[in-house]
Order: sequence, then structure tokens, then C-alpha cells
Amino acid sequence: MNNSLWTVMVFTMRNKIRSKSFIIMTAVLAVLLIVAGNVPYLIDKLGGGDKASRVGYAEGQQPQIVQGLKDYYAQLPEPNVELVSVASDAELKNALENGDVKGYLTFTDDPAVGFPKAVYNSKSAFEGGTTSSLTAALQYIKFDIISKDAGLSDAQKEQLFAPVQLSTEKVSFSDEEGKTEEQQGMAIGLTYAMIILLFMAVMISGQLIATEITAEKSSRVMEIIVTSVSPLKQMWGKILGTFIVAMLQLIVLIGAFVINLTMPQNKDSLSNLGIDLSSIDPVLLVYAIFFYLAGFFLYATLFAAVGSIVSRTEDLGQALLPITMITLVGFYIAMFGLNQPDSTLILVCQYIPFFSPFIMFLRIGLAEPAWWEIALSVGALIVTILAIGWLSAKIYRVGVLMYGKRPSVKEIIKAMKAYKI
Repeated sequence: MNNSLWTVMVFTMRNKIRSKSFIIMTAVLAVLLIVAGNVPYLIDKLGGGDKASRVGYAEGQQPQIVQGLKDYYAQLPEPNVELVSVASDAELKNALENGDVKGYLTFTDDPAVGFPKAVYNSKSAFEGGTTSSLTAALQYIKFDIISKDAGLSDAQKEQLFAPVQLSTEKVSFSDEEGKTEEQQGMAIGLTYAMIILLFMAVMISGQLIATEITAEKSSRVMEIIVTSVSPLKQMWGKILGTFIVAMLQLIVLIGAFVINLTMPQNKDSLSNLGIDLSSIDPVLLVYAIFFYLAGFFLYATLFAAVGSIVSRTEDLGQALLPITMITLVGFYIAMFGLNQPDSTLILVCQYIPFFSPFIMFLRIGLAEPAWWEIALSVGALIVTILAIGWLSAKIYRVGVLMYGKRPSVKEIIKAMKAYKI
């Protein structure tokens, strides 16, 4: 590798890694990812997820229904409701106020329905888990009472109570086997994470590259640098240096998250959520790496080119607005495509190079595009990266030496014709 290119890379990497903002941001993001990975475990431990809610009832009130509730929760492997007897209706509110129960049940006869109306009284209006559990239990008891009155046998009642089994499996029209529900879930998760990471990498790293170039122009440091390093090597040195720093940060963050997920306390939480990291398709990981790299370099060269034609950091935000809007459009189309990966909009945008790093990866993860669709999209993306890289290098070559107001497109084209890379 040319010594001057290497020098620019090392200089860029050293400045970014040593900066307090980079260290603080990496540390904060790592802590947030560790906390996010432990959210199910923390909810179980701190929120009392493994502890049954104590629900009170007045003695002698609706004995058949109360006994049915006790029998219902007794048959559950991990009941989330514990019924507590209270002497009278008047004592129920006191028991709630003293913390002896989390809530209490009251009943009102409803002859029209043939089953009493139930009210769950608690200190909070948001008791979704307990309310849902009690609703399911009461519905079960109501159906049991009606089925007994109808003379249904125990075998018939078991058939009626048995849940309908419905699973989802992706149909494959190629030689590969269709994806199971678990594989689809992991593919959706990986696709969503990849889109978020690519968007963040493009926006944060691109802004850093453009800001650094513009700051060097604004402080006139660029005039000194161009005497020893060619503009082309400057541009790629900054891009590659920023890319390596971004990859190091990404490795640290993903490593912290993955190591955290594999900790013993999180195994049960992952299992309860139906998450199996071993079900991730290795081919999908390869595509994720490719589209991440392709999307990064496509937009990084654009940010570098725009940064080179701006002389003041105050004007940089406005100059970068078109690229930012393109990135946002690609990101939001991908978000839309998570629910409709085969819509016409997605099928068209997968061939647009500025959108394909988001869209094509989404279709590979959630749909089943033909091989020629992938080849055409990847081919167009690679050609565009080379073309944008060449064009950005030409713009950078003339942009770093142009000061004053931001040059027009006509002035840039005229200057580009006068210089060769």
C-alpha cells in the first residue's frame, strides 16, 4: 500500500479512536446494548414476572365460579394468579390498600347472559397481564358450565377446549427447503438489525467524513496537506480510516450484545421468546456483510465528494441534505417492506443502487428472489459504486482547492475537465 495513503488512514484512525466523544459514545452504546439484552431477565426479576398476582374475593360470593377459578389455575404449570379469600366485601378495599392483594374481584348477576359480570378492581388502570389471565379463566369456566348443562361428555369437552394448531412455514420454489417459523423469525430480526446498522453507519460515518474534510478546508490545513498527499489518496485514506474505526466500534458493540445474550441468565428468556441464534442462515450473514460494505462505500464516497466542495462547516448541513434524503427514503421504504417484501414498490426499488443495500437484503431475508434478481441488483450496485467512486474522486480533486462560496455544478464540471485524476 502506498505510504502516503497509509499515513492518511492511520492519522484518521488515531484522531477518531483517541477522541473523547468516540470513546464515550462507544461505551454508552455498549452499556445500552447490554441492558437491552437483559430486559426480559430484568423484567422477570424486578417486575415480579415469576410471581403470581394475589387476587382477592369475598367469602361466599359466587362459590361455583371461585372454585372454578381455583381449579383452573391449579392445573397450570406456572399459575400467574393466586386467589385470596377475604372475610367480606367491606374488607376487600382495605386488603388492597394494605398491599395484601394486588386487586380483587366483584361479581354482579346477569340473568340475560346466564353468567355474572365480573369486575377486577386494582390501584392501577393498567393491569393487562392479570386482567387477560382472569378473562381467559372466566371464559373457560363459563364454557365448562354451559357444556355441562348441555350434557357433553368429558371427551367432547376436551376436544372443544383443545387449541387449534396452526403454524407458519415459508414455501420455497427452489431446491432449498422452506424456512420454518423459527428461521423466519430470526431472518426478520437479522434483517431489521441490518437495516438499522446500515442506516446508522451511513449517516454517522458519512457525516464524520464530510465534516472532517470541510473542517480542514475551513482552517486552511488542506492547503498544507495537498502539498504532500494527492487529493485522491486523501479521500480514500479518510474513507478507509473511518471505515476501519466504524468496523472496530461495530465489532465491540455486536460482541458485547452477543456475549450478553449467551450468558446463563438469558438462556431461559431467549427460549421463552422463541429465539434460537443457531437457526440464523449463514448465507444470510454473508449477504448482510456484503450489503453493509457496499452501502457504506457507496454513500461514503458521496459524503466525501460533497464535503470537499464546501468551504465552511456552517454550510455543510444544507449541502448534505440531498444525500441525507436519499438515505432516509431507502430506510423508510425498507421499513415498509418488512410487512410487504413482494410489493411493487419493493420490487422496483431493489434495482435502484442507492436503495438496493437496504431493499435487496430485505427481500433475500424475507422473500425468495430469483437468482437473476439478486445478480442484477448486485451487478448494478457494484457498477454504481465504481462509477460514483470515480466521479467522487474527480469532484474531490477539484473541490478541495476551491474556496469561497460553494461552486455550482457548471463550475465543478469545468474544473473536472481541466484536471485528471
